[in-house]
Amino acid sequence: MSPIAVLHSEWIKIKSVRASAGSLTAVFAVTLAITVLACATVGRAEADNDGYDPVFGAFYALNFGQLAAISFGATALSSEYLNGALRVSLSAVPRRGLFYAAKLAVTGALALAVGFATSFASFLTGQAFMGEYAIGLGDPGALRACLGSGIYLALMALLAAGLTALLRSGVAVLSLLIPFILIASFVVGDIAGGVAQYLPDRAGQQVLHVNPQGDLGAWTGLAVTAAWAGAAVLAGWWALRRRDA
Repeated sequence: MSPIAVLHSEWIKIKSVRASAGSLTAVFAVTLAITVLACATVGRAEADNDGYDPVFGAFYALNFGQLAAISFGATALSSEYLNGALRVSLSAVPRRGLFYAAKLAVTGALALAVGFATSFASFLTGQAFMGEYAIGLGDPGALRACLGSGIYLALMALLAAGLTALLRSGVAVLSLLIPFILIASFVVGDIAGGVAQYLPDRAGQQVLHVNPQGDLGAWTGLAVTAAWAGAAVLAGWWALRRRDA
């Protein structure tokens, strides 16, 4: 099969799997809903506090949207390991490198497109409720945060996808990544101090700050997250090459 045909087949798979399509939709819907709720209720009160970062505050809901992005990355790959689907896929596309690259390309492209739509829509909608505290895309760090958050969501989806190919289980990946991001990252941060800034979620979210914290800059932190995602993708490729379908 040609690369275009393989890409098209992977697009059909993701579109057809309810869990994948639902997770991708949730990235946008959950982030936008929580942004509106937060900005409309406590947004102005929070903005009146000393040391408030208006850009980082605008992307508070990204903490929840990233969970949906991780779920999308995991389900996009885990469907291949149900009921012998991988054997069928590799029978149609014997070149494992082409198959894996096409699957990740479609997964990453969809996550990036939805990530950009989510970041810009949630930012602009949320600021409509902030009154005199509202900021625009022209304010320092705002446009960078909108672009960076979209990239960040795509990288988290690819991180989950690579780990799913390695572990062959979306449930296992979700059981590891979601508690890690919600709990372990903060616990490690309190214990390890400066080392924690190199964790994938903490590093990537530096792009959301007007003035990034720690040793990493905005784009450097996002590069660290990209390195984590790249390592997971390579590990998944190694597993796909070495193991039987």
